[in-house]
Amino acid sequence: MNVVEQIKEPVNKEMELFEKKFYDSMSSKVALLNRITYYIVNRKGKQMRPMFVFLTAKLLNDGQVNERTYRGASVIELIHTASLVHDDVVDDSNKRRGFFSINALWKNKIAVLVGDYLLSKGMLLSVDHDDFDLLKIISVAIREISEGELLQIEKARRLDITEEVYYEIIRQKTATLIAACCSLGACSVQPGTSHVETFRKFGELCGMAFQIKDDLFDYGEEKIGKPTGIDIKEQKMTLPLIYVLNTCDDKDRKWLINSVKKYNKDKKRVKEVIAFVKANGGLAYAEEKMNGFKEEALELLSAYPESPYRSALELMVNYVVDRKK
Repeated sequence: MNVVEQIKEPVNKEMELFEKKFYDSMSSKVALLNRITYYIVNRKGKQMRPMFVFLTAKLLNDGQVNERTYRGASVIELIHTASLVHDDVVDDSNKRRGFFSINALWKNKIAVLVGDYLLSKGMLLSVDHDDFDLLKIISVAIREISEGELLQIEKARRLDITEEVYYEIIRQKTATLIAACCSLGACSVQPGTSHVETFRKFGELCGMAFQIKDDLFDYGEEKIGKPTGIDIKEQKMTLPLIYVLNTCDDKDRKWLINSVKKYNKDKKRVKEVIAFVKANGGLAYAEEKMNGFKEEALELLSAYPESPYRSALELMVNYVVDRKK
């Protein structure tokens, strides 16, 4: 059994029922929409987000979930799917998880409308059942993701991102959605308790570690789905690069900035940048920070009694930083 299957094991039953409920939650009277949503559902990823929702709910509720938990998981997956569909349009991306993206098969206009439809379906799923506490968690997440994306675009034009700004970008862009999963899971079974905030924080810490791990992949030799140096080619400021820019001397800094701004398509120069960042402690520093977030997340979990759900969440935290892709 691989790690993802181990994490999923305590919520297997819920995940099976969730898939059916999730597919039903997308249904429409428009045949074209149903064709597209069928395509989306059959090309799903690891489904880490719903797993976070169910594991958190079961940990806090003696191994039980309720209808609100299923709705919370469906809402987060609808919102997440909508954001991916829109992202592919924004990035002009033709592939998603090895399959054609919606915009590649059905063009941008349809992809944008499908994304809007999924977003509204997510909102209505909460409104129709008076889950306003869940809706608030989701709405905050959507706002933060949009702000994070825009903050990144604003800062990317100038390569002077501080570590603090970088953390704010990844907190909003990546960590917010995982934080929403965990707080939704908690809120579905323990509304109005301190657990909702504890698990929001737990999810945020997981998300921060997850994104730094993604940054580190850019400097790896292994084949992991995205080619090495892609962040540099796209002029994305990642933690290893930020650290080295802030600690090297003026001459090296000028060379680095010049490389990323003007020579980011030059394969040889990109390799030199990667080697320089490695040699000057950029990777070691990022790994140290990533492990700091991981330890904080595990510490929050340690306050709860041992259970298969706590063990699965601990496994999830470790998987986030140990994964190979």
